[in-house]
Amino acid sequence: MKQQPAKIFVTRRLPAPVEKRMSMLFDVKFNYNDAPLSKKEIIHGCQGRNAIVSTISDQLDAKIIAELPSEVKLIAQFGNGVDNVDIKAAQDKGITVTNTPSVLTEDTADLAMALIMSVPRRIVEGATLVARDGNWPGWSPNWMLGRRLGGKALGIIGLGRIGMAVAERAKAMGLKIHYYSRSRRPEQIEEKLGATYWSSLNEMLVEMDIISLHTPHTSQTFGLLNKERLQLMKQGAFLVNVSRKELVDENALVKLIESGHLLGAGLDVFEDKDGVNPGLLALARENKVILTPHMASSTLEGRIEMGEIVILNIQVFMDSHKPPHRVLV
Repeated sequence: MKQQPAKIFVTRRLPAPVEKRMSMLFDVKFNYNDAPLSKKEIIHGCQGRNAIVSTISDQLDAKIIAELPSEVKLIAQFGNGVDNVDIKAAQDKGITVTNTPSVLTEDTADLAMALIMSVPRRIVEGATLVARDGNWPGWSPNWMLGRRLGGKALGIIGLGRIGMAVAERAKAMGLKIHYYSRSRRPEQIEEKLGATYWSSLNEMLVEMDIISLHTPHTSQTFGLLNKERLQLMKQGAFLVNVSRKELVDENALVKLIESGHLLGAGLDVFEDKDGVNPGLLALARENKVILTPHMASSTLEGRIEMGEIVILNIQVFMDSHKPPHRVLV
């Protein structure tokens, strides 16, 4: 007898090719409004469904997981990060959780490198100046002076897949690569990247011209760059964060940029639950901070690849096998 297609609930709109493929393979319920759903709406949407395709905007905590219908056996996260899902609560209820790792490495590294270039070279400020005013005063020796990248020390916090991809790009542009990580990378990787390992984050912060964050949000990394550590950064250094907003004390960062201690920051992630930090907005309007709206992974190619991995995870799971991208506690 032919197996019935999996019944899935997709919480946000996905690229058209992904939705088309899902519709061909599964019995799909889409959230056509594409607005973040409340807990009540998520639970309602999961009625009669075998799997939920979630995103980072869905807060699947222990309480909501406990209330999910018993038919739900899979949370297939559309994304690499799963800090919005209580993995233990899901496992305790017999729900498997999967994600889409590795797909976004190159895209995220591209944006990180763009921010590393844009802050010291004032690229965003220069690009918007003519469009805003319709003219410019003409070239002069002191016009739009930025800072040279070549020879600067880049400190990468977290030398995983994305961190290494950033290091490769930065090395090609003449930056000196340094890194802090929970464990030291093999010698051949350090040699390839020309990377210097620091066992002390505090000591590395003191010496770097640029700090770039590439570590997940966990209980151990929450507030990793707190006020005390941000103050350790050298005069004129700047920060890039395409990882997680929870890693940085935003208010302390604002004060250090306002005081002139730090040159600025390039942030793809920042607190926005109750509106963007007014201090960050003010600095962005003064062209001291670049704020991009969580777009590090936003390429059509990347999103389609993510969708294909989600589909694979669902298919393998529904065939009673272990999906290739399970997330465990």
